Amino acid sequence: MVHQKNVEPKSIKMKKQIFNLLFLFVIPVSLMTNSLKAQQTGKPSLAIFSVDAKGIIQDAVSMGYLLRLEVEKTKQYNVVDRYEMEDGLKKNQIDPKSCFSKTCLVNAGSLLNVEKVMSGTVERFGEKIVVSLRLFDVASGNLEKSDATEYQNLQPEIQKMIEISVHKLLGLKYDETAFNMLVNYDRPIVTPTTTLNLNGPRMGASITLGDAGARLMAPKSKGGFDMFPVTSQFGWQHEFQYMSAGNFQALIECIFLVGGLENGKFIPSFSFLNGFRNSATGIEFAFGPTFRLIQKANGFYDTENMMDGGKGEWYMQNQWNVKDSNGIMVMNPYQIESRLDSRGDVKLSTGLVIAVGKTFKSGYLNIPVNAYCSPRKDGWIVGTSVGFNISKKPKVQ
Repeated sequence: MVHQKNVEPKSIKMKKQIFNLLFLFVIPVSLMTNSLKAQQTGKPSLAIFSVDAKGIIQDAVSMGYLLRLEVEKTKQYNVVDRYEMEDGLKKNQIDPKSCFSKTCLVNAGSLLNVEKVMSGTVERFGEKIVVSLRLFDVASGNLEKSDATEYQNLQPEIQKMIEISVHKLLGLKYDETAFNMLVNYDRPIVTPTTTLNLNGPRMGASITLGDAGARLMAPKSKGGFDMFPVTSQFGWQHEFQYMSAGNFQALIECIFLVGGLENGKFIPSFSFLNGFRNSATGIEFAFGPTFRLIQKANGFYDTENMMDGGKGEWYMQNQWNVKDSNGIMVMNPYQIESRLDSRGDVKLSTGLVIAVGKTFKSGYLNIPVNAYCSPRKDGWIVGTSVGFNISKKPKVQ
């Protein structure tokens, strides 16, 4: 039996030859078109190759895609289309997925008729990820720019690392908030997830207990203030963060309040507190000195007439007017004390404030709620306050 060979018709063979010729012609023309477009727009043409990836989740092709994306977003170059680049290189037996050396990159750039080529490496070293990028000038074959940056090992933030490195390589502004979070180890991390800045208005109320509370309610004829022991407070809080570690913050809180307005009084106070806050839960604790302007007078208790809660009736020092039979002033036998008195002089009073609180969040709105106490010998002050502020979104360059 004789086997006949399958012979292609001449028409089919000719079509294949024409297709191959067109394919060989279209790719170079397309690349030349890209070069002409680059000259017209004034932007240099750039081919971006795969990024050598070691010890991270993403592979070289994925990292090359991220690099291409971030470079295109800068609008500094006319980036060659990935598929056109791969087709043009495969015809010359160059695999863009494994072209990392300087010689390979420059030769590939010449074949693609581009002005610049870019590649790099992303490699994990222990708890660090090192991103290294290189930009070559094809005409001279020289390394034009390079950048190597060490980041914390936060692999979900790989794209942000590439964005920062691209901007550093090209001399552009980058997101400083992200840079502090991913790069700076010696500075406190300041981000919306690690920081609560609660500068803003405060309002609340306090109650004065003990003898001081009784003096507030006493009539003015006896040195009281003829007011309620519960007073409203309005003011402002300003704080300064001096340490941050994860979600933990250490800060200084400066609080200025004015109380007693509902009783026609103006009672200013200033507190300087050292605070500790967990920005994840919003719980905080603070303590420190407080300063108030109050009216106090020197006087004594008449212990012979056991009134006023067993202490005796209160008199001011200048109210002692006892004389002997010869009309000579008798020395006051009672102990002279300083006490809250509306007839006295305005003086600076100091004390200690201990406060706890929690911040409630609703979007960018922060609502801090605090409870505090100020222990005093003549009567504790206990109060609560609430405030609000809007946290600012970080600026992304």
